[in-house]
Amino acid sequence: MAQTKNARRVEATEARAKLVNVRISPQKLNLVAASIRGLPVQKALNELEFSHKRIAGDVRKVLYSAISNAENNHNLDIDNLFVAEAFVGKNLVMKRFASRARGRSSRILKPFSEITIVVREAGEAA
Repeated sequence: MAQTKNARRVEATEARAKLVNVRISPQKLNLVAASIRGLPVQKALNELEFSHKRIAGDVRKVLYSAISNAENNHNLDIDNLFVAEAFVGKNLVMKRFASRARGRSSRILKPFSEITIVVREAGEAA
């Protein structure tokens, strides 16, 4: 009684990579994701290399992973790849408390997020 193989979640001309539990708010991460959305992968890598945002290095690693997945697992040409999708989702939130005046406290929320990058071959279905 073997299980049936799961269907691919992306097209035959696509590859994806995902990074979960990133310690940054989704709003800040989405600024970086929006800067590479729709770009060819080489331009996207350059954009992330010279970005002043702290999280750009981690996003760059995820993009490299998606490119490697496309090349090694799906036999796609890396020269024709572009960033088809780059979307951000919420993850867990750490809740902390800070001391305030007169014996009170205030809540500090430390959000985590996740990013998914999908690269697609430009010659096929762009």
